[in-house]
Amino acid sequence: MGLFTLLFGNKTDKIKAFQNDGAIIIDVRTSSEFMQGAIAGSVNIPLQTIQSKIKDIQDYNKPVITCCASGIRSANAASILKTNGIEVMNGGGWVSLNNKL
Repeated sequence: MGLFTLLFGNKTDKIKAFQNDGAIIIDVRTSSEFMQGAIAGSVNIPLQTIQSKIKDIQDYNKPVITCCASGIRSANAASILKTNGIEVMNGGGWVSLNNKL
């Protein structure tokens, strides 16, 4: 996938590009929400704890796709991660993201 598509392509293309780079999916919902259903292989780091997990996330040394129930919390998490130098994109709601994978 070319840089132009990565920058200007649709969200599904961007998700696939991140996946091709070995991205991890971080679900920022609460633990109880996560236990009710989640994307296979995703990691649960609730939004309220994400700041304290920055070092752990940096240690993955991989791009990150955030998700939650609707996309609001994952957008906040993506902003926090980006501020800390992590390559990240907001995947939005986990059900929608799962359908794009």
